[in-house]
Amino acid sequence: MYRIKVSSKGQIVIPAKLREKYHLEQGVEVAVLEYPEEIVIVPLPKDAIKEARGMLKSKKSVREMLEETRKEERLLDKRPKKTRKAS
Repeated sequence: MYRIKVSSKGQIVIPAKLREKYHLEQGVEVAVLEYPEEIVIVPLPKDAIKEARGMLKSKKSVREMLEETRKEERLLDKRPKKTRKAS
């Protein structure tokens, strides 16, 4: 854990070890996430699309997955609908 102080202008200095570890160089953008009891600083990738490439690997094509999903939806639509009884 690192302890840092907030300046009168609301600025903080991220320790050098953390800047090096997370590649936080001048101009790098970060997101500040707010939670009920804490705030979190998250480095943002330069190219989010490029960084996300390969995260969701599948042997099926997007078209095949979409066709399967539509088929499942059609089956669900054919199910008898439950009727609500009046009280």
